[in-house]
Amino acid sequence: MNCGHSISGEFCAHCGQKADTARITIYSLIKNDILGSIWHVETKFLHTLKNILFRPGTTAMDYISGKRIRYNNFISLLLILFGFNVLTYHFYRKFAPPEELTDDVLDMMNFISKYSKTILFVIIPMLAFNAYFLFKRIKLNVAEHFIIGTVSLLGILILFLLSDIVSLIGLWKPVEKIFNIIDKILFGLSILFPAITYWTAFKNSYSKPGLLWRVSVLYVLMVLEGTVISLILYEIF
Repeated sequence: MNCGHSISGEFCAHCGQKADTARITIYSLIKNDILGSIWHVETKFLHTLKNILFRPGTTAMDYISGKRIRYNNFISLLLILFGFNVLTYHFYRKFAPPEELTDDVLDMMNFISKYSKTILFVIIPMLAFNAYFLFKRIKLNVAEHFIIGTVSLLGILILFLLSDIVSLIGLWKPVEKIFNIIDKILFGLSILFPAITYWTAFKNSYSKPGLLWRVSVLYVLMVLEGTVISLILYEIF
């Protein structure tokens, strides 16, 4: 083994290297190093996205409790999804009809495009600190609430990405109406996603009324804080 330790199983308990160190052949290169790596990365990536979208609270609590091997790193995933969102946004702006891009719409899009990274990455610590005080019974620290906030933002970015794709397809006139409806549904879900995340994460720790008022206060705080930050950015820059 690379680390010099002896092993008795399939993997080295000290460094994690596989016990199988047979010669590399064309077959093993294609099967294990190329196709195996691609399949592992893609399945883990899609598994993480699926769980964040459909089991956000459970996924966050699994990650906090140490069940992390099945998921992609959430921060890396955040950067990847942010990049995809920027890409689809530019495609929409390029292909959208000029009549849809009024001055007000363009001003808003320019503001969001310019400061989206600042706004998005401020959301996580805001969620973390607000939730830390609102859900104190759970006894999670701020860093653990940071993970839940990250999962909330990841879900929003997934829905935004789907919305951008739907908007691009909706530029084709024969399907415009139905895709506009789907786009509105996705937008509504993105607004509700933090509530879904915290509700599914803490539903066994609070009564429904107790959870409802805490999530409602969380939203009020987020709206107030988000408005202040947006106004500061708009005034300064």
